[in-house]
Amino acid sequence: MHVLIVEDDPRIRSFLAKGLKAEGYATSLAPDGDQALGLAAAFGPEYDLVLLDLGLPGTDGREVLRRLRAEHPALPVLILTARDDVASKVWGLDAGACDYLTKPFAFDELLARVRVALRAPGPGAAELVAGDLRLDPATRIVHRAGRRIELAPREWALLEYFARHPHQVLSRAQLLSHVWDIEFDPGSNVVDVYVGYLRRKLNAEGLPVLLGAVRGVGYRLLAPGAPATPAGSDGPAHGPSPGP
Repeated sequence: MHVLIVEDDPRIRSFLAKGLKAEGYATSLAPDGDQALGLAAAFGPEYDLVLLDLGLPGTDGREVLRRLRAEHPALPVLILTARDDVASKVWGLDAGACDYLTKPFAFDELLARVRVALRAPGPGAAELVAGDLRLDPATRIVHRAGRRIELAPREWALLEYFARHPHQVLSRAQLLSHVWDIEFDPGSNVVDVYVGYLRRKLNAEGLPVLLGAVRGVGYRLLAPGAPATPAGSDGPAHGPSPGP
């Protein structure tokens, strides 16, 4: 899941990004309304949720919400603001926000509201299916061949990104950018390591490998219709073997 954080206070912005990343969410950051609208125009379909402050420099949060509703009507927006008066809450919900949370807030409550927002009908809310693999983005529950699989937050984020791009070969640069929010480092093997974690959890004996390597390029999810690879025969695209 990819969350756009629109917040002008750098401390709150950093706090939100760090906390959401620890839970396996990818984040994009906008310090003002103009940058938020620019990111939404360029990458709107990639976002699953917007956390929006109302008191923004430049284009204020009210106008940002109005334009998001007009241009991306299915994109849920959770208002996160210090404005705690009833009139502001009523306006925000009537204007199309899916929820309204006032500062200061408990991060656990924010996470619960994020989960509720993502369970509502909207982009990315439907169950993701690839062969015998099923992912529920709202609850983060994964099943393969009827068996429930427990994943750490970063493992979930990586598998979800693969599931949203079945068949497509994804480079390490893409995966680092969308799952870890970091620039590509040719010396890093973090993608190989986490693909290794996923393979060990997903590939029960006798089941085909779901994550296939394209040597020198990256990895892809072998969804229905793509050639399956026998379990255990497909190594990393290049570089060191995944470690524990």
